[in-house]
Amino acid sequence: MSELVLDGHKLAWHKDRIEAWLAGERIAPITIDCALTRACTYKCVYCYGQLQNNDARKMTRDVIMRFLDDAAEIGVKAVSFVSDGESTCSPHLYEAIAHGKANGLDMALGTNGYLLRDDKLEEILPALTYLRFNISAGEPGRYAQIHGVPEEHFHKICRTIKSAMKIKRERGLAVTIGLQMVLMPSFKDQILPLAGLGAELGADYLVIKHCSDDEDGSLGVEYDKYEELAGRLRQAEAKSADGYLVRAKWSKILSGGKRCYQRCYGPPFIMQFSGSGLVAPCGMLFNSRYKQHHIGNIAEQSFKEIWQSDRYREVLGAIASKRFDAQTMCGSLCLQHKVNECLYEIKEKGAGLPAPSGEQPMHVNFI
Repeated sequence: MSELVLDGHKLAWHKDRIEAWLAGERIAPITIDCALTRACTYKCVYCYGQLQNNDARKMTRDVIMRFLDDAAEIGVKAVSFVSDGESTCSPHLYEAIAHGKANGLDMALGTNGYLLRDDKLEEILPALTYLRFNISAGEPGRYAQIHGVPEEHFHKICRTIKSAMKIKRERGLAVTIGLQMVLMPSFKDQILPLAGLGAELGADYLVIKHCSDDEDGSLGVEYDKYEELAGRLRQAEAKSADGYLVRAKWSKILSGGKRCYQRCYGPPFIMQFSGSGLVAPCGMLFNSRYKQHHIGNIAEQSFKEIWQSDRYREVLGAIASKRFDAQTMCGSLCLQHKVNECLYEIKEKGAGLPAPSGEQPMHVNFI
């Protein structure tokens, strides 16, 4: 677990793609985060998905498999089913994981876990680089409040995590199975119970992350209150033990929701698709009010064609230009944030390319 990067990026291990980008070449994303649907059975109080409404298209089996074929062909290295929908709601999830892996892609899944079928774990775990359970409370009652579901969901998910860990250990699988807490300051009472629960369930790790908000502050995230939680977060990290890592995303939690850069350089390296099939630079630009930044839809056109299009280069060029200001024109602390910080230093500050340090980290293609 010491080689698991939970607060940072892995661009140093992809210097060839940085060099191609600096030379003005069209590069394939290293990582694509996407959902297979916009549907979800949860009503989490912190859900950014409610801010990402856009014109939905049906993500059929053929659309999904064509996308995975295209991704492998153009040089994408990893696909994570993590975005603005719960991919376990799609009937094609399990086949998609297998198909992506067969294409040579590193595959990952982030899920609330309730609809994840225990009888499919034997099938999917060998094909996954990581399986992450999104869980923001360590006690049944608070879990129900925060996630907007009955308490029974908490118990089912705990059983599924235990089953997954049992299969992993019995079969000696390389897959990493972890928990992720989206932390709002009002959830502070759940930091330590969840850290304890992760150890009890035998998970590989618990990562505690900030909550993102849009530029209008629609979710009401109180970034000025995160600093008050530092002591409790350190107590949680102290629960780390052999085979179990607890880590807070300090760089974002203590950032105050601020960025040091205006231009957005990250999406060519790590891109996000909506569960509607929408291809956009990032999840913060999914909403229909940002249509000027929408590139295409994989339900209507193959991803390879979208990637090769003038529109692809035009949109990514626009958000990397002086016409765009990431500090005022999009939400806080996006998926691309750490990558953006690194590329900003290279592109605008003249920093050298990052040099790999130490052993290659786990999940290297999920940058």
